[in-house]
Amino acid sequence: MQGIESTHPSDPVAGIDEAGRGSLAGPVIAAAVVLHPQRTIRGLQDSKKLSPRRREHLFEEITTRAVFWAIGQASAAEIDRLNIHHATLLAMTRAWESVPFRVGQVLVDGLHCPELAAPCKAIVKGDGSVPAISAASILAKVTRDREMLAHHTTYPQYGFDRHKGYPTSQHLGALHEHGPSRLHRKSYAPVRETLARRSTRAAGRKPPPARLQPPLS
Repeated sequence: MQGIESTHPSDPVAGIDEAGRGSLAGPVIAAAVVLHPQRTIRGLQDSKKLSPRRREHLFEEITTRAVFWAIGQASAAEIDRLNIHHATLLAMTRAWESVPFRVGQVLVDGLHCPELAAPCKAIVKGDGSVPAISAASILAKVTRDREMLAHHTTYPQYGFDRHKGYPTSQHLGALHEHGPSRLHRKSYAPVRETLARRSTRAAGRKPPPARLQPPLS
């Protein structure tokens, strides 16, 4: 998913951010955004500090007014195979690879940059201080929320429409009751432990107690 304007500023700055690192299910999604220097978008902020309605409004404004934007993702299976850190960098790289022109600098939220063919700088809490990263944060969050809403129609028993795969008490209860779906990240502790308990029950052994507060891997 991407969009591009036919003209763009020379040596622009791109912002990259992700959504879904702490979720127990679904992909991690990253966005890359190049904002237009003359088309100010008011209200850009860390997506987590915005209401869903405000995020949706800004999503439409960003995708309409930005010079360029693109989405990349890594699946639950890739997260299990690579770990969440490397899968996040992969999603960021996939978003970046769609950029069709030279970028002067890439600014990434957090502590680590993916390996890109451009100068890259990681900025802690950049989603709240750098407009291009804020825009990427919003695109990634809205895109992922929409995807999890779509998955809710296939897996309504988990409540993805409410928690989007994050480890709420409701989600943990559904996970323990129904077991993991194909969307769940089997390398994450609550999912891994649920699989172990179900395997133990099937073998006729007493399962270990559930851990109700999982680490956000």
